[in-house]
Amino acid sequence: MTKAVDLQALAAQIAGKLTGPGGPFEMTVEEVLGAKIPVFRNRRRSLLELLEASRELGDRDYLVSAEKRMTFAEHYEAAGALAAALAQRYGIGKGDRIGILAANTPEWVLTFWAAQRLGAIPVGYNAWWAPQEVVYGLDHTQPVVVIADAKRAELLAQTGTRIPVLTMERDLPTLVEEYVGEYPEIALAEDDPACILYTSGTTGRPKGVVHSHRNMVAVSDYHRFTDALAAGFRGLPWDGSPTGRRYLTTSPLFHIASLHNLAVPRLVTGDTVVFQTGAFEADKVLRLVESERITNWAAVPTMASRLLAVDLTQYDLSSLAAFSLNAAPSSPALQQRLRERLPVAQVALTTSYGCTESGTAATVATPMELAADPETVGRTIIGVAVEVRDPEGNVVPDGTEGEICIRSPYVMLGYWNDEAATAASIDPDRWLRTGDFGYVSEGKLYMAGRRSDLILRGGENVYPTEIENALDEHPAVLESAVIGVPHEDLGQEVAAIVVVADPEALTEDELRDHVAQRLAYFKVPARWLITADALPRNATGKVLRRELSIGD
Repeated sequence: MTKAVDLQALAAQIAGKLTGPGGPFEMTVEEVLGAKIPVFRNRRRSLLELLEASRELGDRDYLVSAEKRMTFAEHYEAAGALAAALAQRYGIGKGDRIGILAANTPEWVLTFWAAQRLGAIPVGYNAWWAPQEVVYGLDHTQPVVVIADAKRAELLAQTGTRIPVLTMERDLPTLVEEYVGEYPEIALAEDDPACILYTSGTTGRPKGVVHSHRNMVAVSDYHRFTDALAAGFRGLPWDGSPTGRRYLTTSPLFHIASLHNLAVPRLVTGDTVVFQTGAFEADKVLRLVESERITNWAAVPTMASRLLAVDLTQYDLSSLAAFSLNAAPSSPALQQRLRERLPVAQVALTTSYGCTESGTAATVATPMELAADPETVGRTIIGVAVEVRDPEGNVVPDGTEGEICIRSPYVMLGYWNDEAATAASIDPDRWLRTGDFGYVSEGKLYMAGRRSDLILRGGENVYPTEIENALDEHPAVLESAVIGVPHEDLGQEVAAIVVVADPEALTEDELRDHVAQRLAYFKVPARWLITADALPRNATGKVLRRELSIGD
């Protein structure tokens, strides 16, 4: 405990120097959209300013895929040319939407930055949407053009849309070549919209989350701050110079984990973004880590779990220096298995809590915190305030469960074209109601689950995550999901869907006893489905609970 307290004190001391008066990350309080918000004093005011500064990074690799390598200088030139083409060919200007419908590619990122040159708003549509869902997205945000990869261009054709579609493989190279040497510029305000990404829609129709230039620049500054903090821990000077890190991108760019917290900040820090393309295959990805000498990887728990199905000793993973679990909850059992099998996880495994609306992680658990307390999702990051509130909006005492609320310069402007949903989620003081439940203890946040996932069993609140974590400790369980099903007397009862390699080798009684040894009786599932079929998940790794059911 003493060691942990000493490290916290050291972190506070280093952070104080960085954020205090005259520090490179000096914090101040300013009025933002009618509320007093802590912000970095010495900050850039738009993403366009970040793009302009990136020109100085020259011939360093920025974007790398199996098909293409693009340096910072090449990207700067291409973004300017594409912006000019979109303005002159399609009349796109400030506030117009540019749809992006594609798997992860350098062209996805290029389109995002070209939009910033025009003050246009890139809209990241979910690349795995069915035609009907794509139609919903197009109707909702009404882009002037859609830039798509070849596969999604065919899908767009099926929708019958009249919106012009430009392909990444054919149209973009032609337009860039034709308009090379042009760099359109526009006046931008910090709270102008910079991007729209859609919520996962696990509990209803996806909503378009609008992030501002202030939000996304602040997220990049947060990443720069963590670099400076890490240098301070090692007793090294920090001046923001590139350090040669190489980030593996396995989560979709239409999600904040890969766009806001990876592709965009790397334009500032001068690091390389390496794209894994195609379906996730453990062997293929591990070979990519070897060949590209990946240093940093933020994986969703499902991917991490699949790594454990292969012999990790057959791969050279010595370049990996940081490994985190993001986008969906991870069980303590999975964390421990990773530490036992994946060398980097022994010293550098982290986890975090955030949502699309929060722009970046609200809390992060350091490797030491996570090893000592695997249930926590950590402490608030710089600039973030977290409160846990009761249904009436009152802050509850430490250790008491309630709704997690967040305020920071990273929190979204609101939902696109949905004032009612925005008002329900963000109060006049700019506090975001996340819809997630948890509690705070000794400065650390602990998750209970989504309010929409809550099971009300005979007056008792039951959160699926707690039961799923218990189930995942069983050596035969690959993954699990817990849901509430109607019950005439109790209102709801607990049901579990458990995925195993061989359903015949495990009984309900064995699983029931396993959970009963760990949790209160009312949390033990009364109904079971043991299956070899994987759980349905969305592109960011979250279980699609609305698609789960259990037979009579």
